[in-house]
Amino acid sequence: MAMPLRQSMKVAAYLFEQKLRKRDKFALLVELEPLFACNLKCEGCGKIQHPAGVLKQRMPVAQAVGAVLESGAPMVSIAGGEPLMHPQIDEIVRQLVAKKKFVFLCTNALLMRKKMDKFKPSPYFAWAVHIDGLRERHDESVAKEGTFDEAVAAIKEAKRRGFRVTTNSTFFNTDTPQTVIEVLNFLNDDLKVDEMMLSPAYAYEKAPDQEHFLGVQQTRELFKKAFAGGNRRRWRLNQSPLFLDFLEGKVDFPCTAWAIPSYSLFGWQRPCYLMSDGYVQTYKQLLEETDWDSYGRGKDERCANCMAHCGYEPTAVLATMGSLKESLRAARETFTESRG
Repeated sequence: MAMPLRQSMKVAAYLFEQKLRKRDKFALLVELEPLFACNLKCEGCGKIQHPAGVLKQRMPVAQAVGAVLESGAPMVSIAGGEPLMHPQIDEIVRQLVAKKKFVFLCTNALLMRKKMDKFKPSPYFAWAVHIDGLRERHDESVAKEGTFDEAVAAIKEAKRRGFRVTTNSTFFNTDTPQTVIEVLNFLNDDLKVDEMMLSPAYAYEKAPDQEHFLGVQQTRELFKKAFAGGNRRRWRLNQSPLFLDFLEGKVDFPCTAWAIPSYSLFGWQRPCYLMSDGYVQTYKQLLEETDWDSYGRGKDERCANCMAHCGYEPTAVLATMGSLKESLRAARETFTESRG
């Protein structure tokens, strides 16, 4: 996996432990949503469609940290909404880092420079800034001018202060291989972020814009062309080689949404953060009371065009761990990244 060596080793040890314990389902990363409120109205997101009363709620620190600890996952992605709007987000991060959980704080960066003093650089903490394209394209996707420039300024300031900075880019059917290449070149070569994550847009049911999500074949064609010419090897992508193969259509996988569960103000969400078939209050209930075999492409029509990382990246990771050849391949890429 193209991730920092410390993180890669801890995740590998965790997976080995699950194998020894003969657990067939477990959390690899928790999607934690301590609020739904946001300071943007992105066309591809439906979180702010919740009622006003729900948007005012903030998850208590103990509840947020407790959910992650309950799952046992070594990694947590804190999203929302905009998590920097949570008045105690720094304390949530501090406690998770103290437990040596790898924390990715997802943000649109509008509040990042203002809140940065509340956080400390750590090998267990990374900013995950959402960047969906270069200036015009990004600002259009988030429906607010100036957002791209503020995100770039925040990334530069975080890097100056010694923080680890990653990015997350979602691509739609309005993208071309060239627009993918342009933004990833900028993030990789100009901003020099530590790692980048990319994902094909999935038709989130509450999103205002339902016309520009990618289908499976469109996704494969887009990334196959964007990855050509050595780009894939050159970019510092924070995803497993097999998942990138999956995006290109070189391999196919079943969905393992149970490995990246979502916990929000409503509880543990079935089956993933992109779909909502009800909530349960404990992680044990989520694992044992969800019919996981009924989800995924070919099983549920809502999943027909989904190639999102929350369902398929963990499948790729597990396939990597189950193959000596793929483990060596991932280790080689991790070693290359650690020296870069």
